[in-house]
Amino acid sequence: MIIGKHNLNQNVFIIAELSANHNGSLQVALDTITAMSVSGADAIKLQTYTPDTITLDCDSDMFTISQGTLWDKRKFYDLYAEAMTPWEWHEALLNHAKRLGMEAFSSPFDPTAVDFLENLNVPAYKIASFEITDIPLIEYTAAKGKPIIISTGIATLDDIQEALNACRRVGNNDITLLKCTSAYPAALEEMNLLTIPDMIERFDVTIGLSDHTMSLSAPIAAVALGARVIEKHFILSRSMGGADSEFSLEPQEFKVMVDAVRDTEKLMGKVTYDLSAKSLKSREFSRSLFIAQDVKAGEILTAQNVRSVRPGFGMAPKYLKEVLGKTFKKSVSKGTPLAWELIQ
Repeated sequence: MIIGKHNLNQNVFIIAELSANHNGSLQVALDTITAMSVSGADAIKLQTYTPDTITLDCDSDMFTISQGTLWDKRKFYDLYAEAMTPWEWHEALLNHAKRLGMEAFSSPFDPTAVDFLENLNVPAYKIASFEITDIPLIEYTAAKGKPIIISTGIATLDDIQEALNACRRVGNNDITLLKCTSAYPAALEEMNLLTIPDMIERFDVTIGLSDHTMSLSAPIAAVALGARVIEKHFILSRSMGGADSEFSLEPQEFKVMVDAVRDTEKLMGKVTYDLSAKSLKSREFSRSLFIAQDVKAGEILTAQNVRSVRPGFGMAPKYLKEVLGKTFKKSVSKGTPLAWELIQ
């Protein structure tokens, strides 16, 4: 599994989230995973729950969504019944992804989901943003000893620390935290990506981004700020509709994002003041001191007959004041690089 602290020297790990974007069809789910692979995803992630493991079938207003979201006026139970990935599909989906060379894992939403996924031998677990306060679930999941990824979309600083403590209490320090804004889609001005470098310094774990914007800029900026994991929702076509369609990327958009992330990795490189071979060659275009007029032996060096010009084959311009007023040892033609052996 190419995540965790050892990923610091590896490529950014890019996760494509299936979520509800199968729209109830196993074939759509399989086709989506194929498209994820073609688009350059390193991994696919599922969500493992049933409406009964994530909420209650209850008519109380508290169980009806009313927060200005895409899902307002819907009962939690009905939404999750529509959006869930049937558990009987999981093995086929995970195996299909592995055949395509991708990692494949899931977000469990209760201990029965963890047990189910353990039987499928998933290589990692993801804790969703809204589950970060479920410390017993985090402990139970982390105790399996596999890399654990935790989104922080609704978390306070104390919530994040408690989640980390829960993992470490059960001996798991292979943790990745994802900066996240739990809005669907998320507005750019709510992303606060400058939190990423602070998280890297503060928590001493791998940091990434779970991105719900519809912009490709957020992953690029996050990688530039040190993110080592990017998670994005993926859909074959937003025209399909569905619970998560409005904040999911289509295949070509995802591919553009992946390419941009890979370019950003190249751009970031490493901290160095050494010059590349091409940069060293380009120094020939820098300025240096050249003889600007034909001169005779014994003639004085002046600002007229010695100038700082391109290219860079003469003495460094920093010596100009030092050489002015000295005399030439011999006659020299215009265009000759100035050198100490020409001066007395």
